[in-house]
Amino acid sequence: MDLNKLMQQASALQKQLEDTGKEIGEMEFEAEASNGLVKVTINGDNKILNITIDESILNKEDKEMIEDLLMIAVNNAISKVEEYKKEKYGAMGSSFGLPF
Repeated sequence: MDLNKLMQQASALQKQLEDTGKEIGEMEFEAEASNGLVKVTINGDNKILNITIDESILNKEDKEMIEDLLMIAVNNAISKVEEYKKEKYGAMGSSFGLPF
């Protein structure tokens, strides 16, 4: 195998990984809990951008339920980011013959 060609491929892969990481970091992912009663929007760097709570669940007796729904929605949003990253990076790796 040509070492020069291998180095060029590695450099191209590194650039593609950097570009993809930046692209993902700027993307927004939305997830919800309980059929949309709570929605969370995060970016690709797992930073929460927005939380929306349906007015129908806003009262003091439901505090624990709201906290649970927020936790579920945030975790679902983070899972979406991680799934997208795995899909995107996996496709890049396979194009270079690498197992991701």
